[in-house]
Amino acid sequence: MTIFEALRESHDKQRRLLSLLVETSGDSEGRDELYRRLRAELINHAGAEERSLYVPMMEYDLTQEKARHSVAEHHEIDEALEALDTTDFSSPGWLAAARKLQELVLHHLEEEEQEVFQLAGRVFDDTTKSNLARTYRQEMQERETP
Repeated sequence: MTIFEALRESHDKQRRLLSLLVETSGDSEGRDELYRRLRAELINHAGAEERSLYVPMMEYDLTQEKARHSVAEHHEIDEALEALDTTDFSSPGWLAAARKLQELVLHHLEEEEQEVFQLAGRVFDDTTKSNLARTYRQEMQERETP
């Protein structure tokens, strides 16, 4: 498995959780559970991805700018999560903030899959891509273990 395949698994999970989340209503148990799962997935994924993909990408001139841009987008997603954290689940503004989060995340995932992965694929050999996948999965496992 390459780093790109490992990341796509998490990306698909994020898309599913976001899609389900924006269909919820009010201060429901379902909304709370989905949001907690999505929030954890986004935070764990961003940290593991930065360590296993973006840090190595920053070592190359070709990929450095794109890696920095992607890290900046992670910060925008963190800010959107903070806005949701401080908004009551039953507030009409909560769903609007969740949709904004969905838009930010979907944009980020699309850009990664269409641009970042292609650039990174040019600087990493097959062995490195596999090693980075192992690093990512190990990092995710450590972050998900309480």
